[in-house]
Amino acid sequence: MSLEDANPCAASQRLFKVETLPFSNIPNQSKLFIEYQQNPDELAEFYGLSVNSHTQISQRIPTVLENYKTDREALCDALEEMNANCGASEKTLENIKLLREADCVAIVSGQQAGLFTGPLYTIYKALSAVRLTECLRARGIKAVPVFWIATEDHDFAEVSKANVIGRESKLVELKNEPQRCYENLPVGYVELDETIKETVNALFENLPHTEFTDDLRRSVEECWKPGVNFGDAFAKLLIKFLGEYGLIMLCPLDERLKKLAAPLYVEAIKKSEEIVKALQARNKELESKNYHAQVFIADGYFPLFWQAKNKTRHALKQTGEKTYRVKDIDREFTLEELADVASREPQRFSPSVVLRSVVQDYLLPTVAYFGGAAEVAYFAQSAEVYRILDRPQTAIFHRASFTLVESKHAKTLEKYDLRFEDLFAGMENVLSKIVEKYLNREMATVFAEAEEKINVQLNRLDQNLSQIEPTLADNLANRRRKILYHIGSLRTKFQHAQIRKDKVVQRQIETAFASLLPHKGLQERTLNVLSFHNLYGPNLIDWIYDSIDLDDKGHRLIYL
Repeated sequence: MSLEDANPCAASQRLFKVETLPFSNIPNQSKLFIEYQQNPDELAEFYGLSVNSHTQISQRIPTVLENYKTDREALCDALEEMNANCGASEKTLENIKLLREADCVAIVSGQQAGLFTGPLYTIYKALSAVRLTECLRARGIKAVPVFWIATEDHDFAEVSKANVIGRESKLVELKNEPQRCYENLPVGYVELDETIKETVNALFENLPHTEFTDDLRRSVEECWKPGVNFGDAFAKLLIKFLGEYGLIMLCPLDERLKKLAAPLYVEAIKKSEEIVKALQARNKELESKNYHAQVFIADGYFPLFWQAKNKTRHALKQTGEKTYRVKDIDREFTLEELADVASREPQRFSPSVVLRSVVQDYLLPTVAYFGGAAEVAYFAQSAEVYRILDRPQTAIFHRASFTLVESKHAKTLEKYDLRFEDLFAGMENVLSKIVEKYLNREMATVFAEAEEKINVQLNRLDQNLSQIEPTLADNLANRRRKILYHIGSLRTKFQHAQIRKDKVVQRQIETAFASLLPHKGLQERTLNVLSFHNLYGPNLIDWIYDSIDLDDKGHRLIYL
C-alpha cells in the first residue's frame, strides 16, 4: 500500500479540550530527539530506515515476516500461561491466539516494572501500542499490542518509588523495598514482603477518599501483596487498568523465552567485539554532529549480562587477555566458552540496553516500537547492532505524551493569565509576575519607576565621567550592577512578603506546580496514574486513549 493510500489514525471524538505543545518549547529535551520528532528523514543515517508516519508501517510488514524465524507456538504458549497467571482478559488471550498466525505482527512498547505501574508514561506507552494496533486492524492487517516488562533490569532504586498528589494537594512519595531485595537482583526476582501492606496503607492514607477509592484499593491490594514478585504485581495491576484493550504482557525472564532467544545470544557473543567497535564509531559520529550518545561504550563493554546462579545480574568485562569475566568472580571465559554456555544455558544471560531491542524483535514480529525520548536516542546506537546481527531495523515512534490538567488548575492558569509554558520559568518567577500584575500593581510601578530614574541619572553621570576620566566610567559600570542588584533584591523581598500575606494565591500556585510540573519536570515522568484514577475512576483510561493522535508528535495537554 502506498503512503498516499494510507488512512491517518486520528484521535477518537474527544470529551475534553486538548492542546498541543511542541517538544522544542519544553526545556531539557535533547537535540537528537527534537530533530527526530521534526524530521526523521534527516537522521536516516543513524536509524537505518526512515519512517515519517505510522501510516508507512504496513510497508515494513513483508520484510519483518520474511525475517521472523522464532517458533510462534512456543512463544505463544509461554505468553498464554504468563498472561493467564496475571489475570488476562479474554481479549488478551484472543490476541495471543491471533499472534500464532503466520501473518500477524506486533506493535511493541515496554517499561521497567515500577511501583504501582510507575510514572504515568507507562500507561501512555501501552495505550500508544494499542492505538497503532487498532489502526492496522482497521486496514485489514493482523496485529497485536505487546508490552515488554523490563524485569531483567537490576536498578531497583529506580522503580521502588511512586509519587501521588495527596489530600493536601501536595506531592507525596511512596517507597517499597522488601527486606530480601539485594544488590544486582533483577526487578522481576524481587519478592514483595509484609512491608508492601504498609506502603499500600500509606498510599490510601494520603489519597483523598472519593467514590472510586474503595474499588481502587481492592484492585491494588489484589495485585501488590506479600509473596508476589515485583514484575508480576506490576503486570497484574496494568492488566486491571488496560485488560479490555487486549494488551499482551511479556516478561523476558521466562526461561522458555530465553531458550527461544538463544541463537541470537550466541551470535551477539561471537560478534561482540565487532558490535563494540561499531557502537564506539557510531557514538563518535553522533558527537561529531553535536548529538549525545545515550549509552557510553567503554573498551571493555560487552552486550550481554551474566546471570549468576543466585539470580543476580552482573556486567561481563573484557580482560587484557581477550577473555571475559564477571567482577568478584574468579572464573574467566573466552568468547567460544560464552557462546557455548549461551547455547546450552541461555537463562544465564540477559541483553544490555543496546541489544535489548534486537532480542525483543527476534522474539516478536515487531513492526514498530513506542518509546520515550531516551529510547529514541538508544535506537540511534542500536541500529548498528541490528546491522551487524543482520536483523531488520525496527521503526521507533515516540509514545503519546500528556499532561492531565484538572479543572481547578486550569482555572488558576486562566485567572492569572498563565499558559502552561509559563510554568517552565519556575515557581518563584511565576509568583513574582502574579504579585506585580494582580496583587500590588502600585508597588510594582514604584519599583519600575525607581529603576528607570536610577538608570537615567546613572546614564547622565556616565556621559560626564567618560569625558573627564574614562576609568571612572568603568568603575561606575560595576557600581551600576551592584545598585540594580540591591534594588532587585529588595523587589524580591517585597514580592515574598506580599505572597506570604496572600496564602490563597500561594497555595493555588504551589498545588498547580505539584500537579502540572512536579520536580520541575513533565507530570508524566513523576506522577503515578493512581492519583487520577482515584479522582476520575476507570473511565480515565478511556479518556486518555481517546486523546491519542498518532499524527501529533507534540506534548498534549488534556483539560479534564
